[in-house]
Amino acid sequence: MSKVGFVTMGESAGGDDVPTVGIGMLGYGFMGKAHSNAYKTLAYMTWPPPLMPQLVSIAGRNEEAVAGAARRYGFDGYVTDWKQIIADDRVGVFDNSGPNNFHAEPTIAAAEAGKHVICEKPLGRTADEAYETWQRVQAAGVKAMCAFNYRFVPAVRLARMIIESGELGEIFHFRGSYLQEWIIDADFPMVWRLDKDVAGSGALGDLGAHVIDLARYLVGEISAVSAHTRTFVKNREGQAVTVDDAVESIVDFENGAVGTIEATRFASGRKNGLTFEINGSKGSLSFDIERLNELQVHYRDSKPGDLAQGFRTVLVSEADHPFWEHWWPQGHMIGWEHTFVHEIHHFLSAIREDTEIGPHGATFEDGYRAAEICDAMLRSAGNGARETLSYRS
Repeated sequence: MSKVGFVTMGESAGGDDVPTVGIGMLGYGFMGKAHSNAYKTLAYMTWPPPLMPQLVSIAGRNEEAVAGAARRYGFDGYVTDWKQIIADDRVGVFDNSGPNNFHAEPTIAAAEAGKHVICEKPLGRTADEAYETWQRVQAAGVKAMCAFNYRFVPAVRLARMIIESGELGEIFHFRGSYLQEWIIDADFPMVWRLDKDVAGSGALGDLGAHVIDLARYLVGEISAVSAHTRTFVKNREGQAVTVDDAVESIVDFENGAVGTIEATRFASGRKNGLTFEINGSKGSLSFDIERLNELQVHYRDSKPGDLAQGFRTVLVSEADHPFWEHWWPQGHMIGWEHTFVHEIHHFLSAIREDTEIGPHGATFEDGYRAAEICDAMLRSAGNGARETLSYRS
C-alpha cells in the first residue's frame, strides 16, 4: 500500500544522537547561496539528518561581500584566504562553490588535509585538470562528490528507476537541451563565465555539462561526439569573449543509442530550459525542469485507451516517490532549490555510513568523464571531425 503524505509528514521522532559536522565553504555567490540554503533546510526537513551541519566558515576574496554572506547565510565566521578553511580543525567538509578556476587546487588541498569534499561542476576547466583532481582526491581516501544537482530531482530519479526496470525496453534516442537567455543582450557586461582562463568553456561547460551528465546517468556512457560551437558576441566592454555562446552536438552511446545535446545562453524567452526526451522500444519519457514536479511518460499499447495513446503527465509528489519522504503531502510542490537538499543529504549519508557516492551521486570520476566529453566536443567543433571518446582510468 502506498504511503499517504497527509498522515506521514508529522513524524519527527528520533535525532537524539545525530553527530555534527563542520562545513567550510569557498564561494558566496549563486552556488554558495544554494548550498548554504540546503545545509540549513536539511537540518529540519530531513529529520533526523545523517549529520547535523555546523556552518563554520565561508571564504571569498572580497572581504565586505564575504562578511555579508557569512551573516546572511549563518556562518560563524569568514576568511579571505581559502587556505585558512583548509587549516581549520573544526571543518570536516569542504564545500567548493567557487568559480571554475578555483575548483581544482582548493579541492585537492582540502582532500589531502583529510576533509571530505563536494565540488561544484565542472570538476575542472579541462579534462586534464579534472583528471588530476579526481586522481589526487581519490588517493586521499575521503568522500568526494561532484555537484551535478539535477540527478536529485525526484522526476529525474523516477525516470532512472523506470529505465532500469526495463519498462522502456531498448533505448533508441536521447535528446537533451539546456537553453537560457541571460547574455543575449550585446551590452551585457564581461563576466568571468565568458573568460576561458576562468571558466574553461562557455555554454558547453556551464549548461551542456549538466545535459551530458544526465545523458550518462540515464542512458549510459557516451562513445563518440560530433559538435559545432558559435560565439555570437565576440567582444564585451572592450574585452574578447573567449568561450562558446552555444553548442550543438550529436552523440553516440556505447549501448547503441544515439542522441543530441544542445546548450545556449542565447535562447530568447528561455529562462532555465533544461529538457530531455528518451525513446525506447516500449515507451518514452520526457522532462522539463521548468515543470520540475512532472514527468511525461508514454507506454506503447497501454490499456485501456487504444484510441488515446500518447504521453501522460505523472505528478511526482507521492510519499513513495523518490525523496518525498522528506517533504509535503502529495500535490504540495517543491522547487529547484530542494535538489541541493537531496544532494547534501546523500553526501552526508555517505560520510556517516561509509557508503559509495555513486551510482546516484556524481563521483569525481563522473566529473572527469563529463569534462572529457566537453573537451571532445570542443575538438570536434575545431576540426570538423567526429571524435571518439577515450577515458582514462
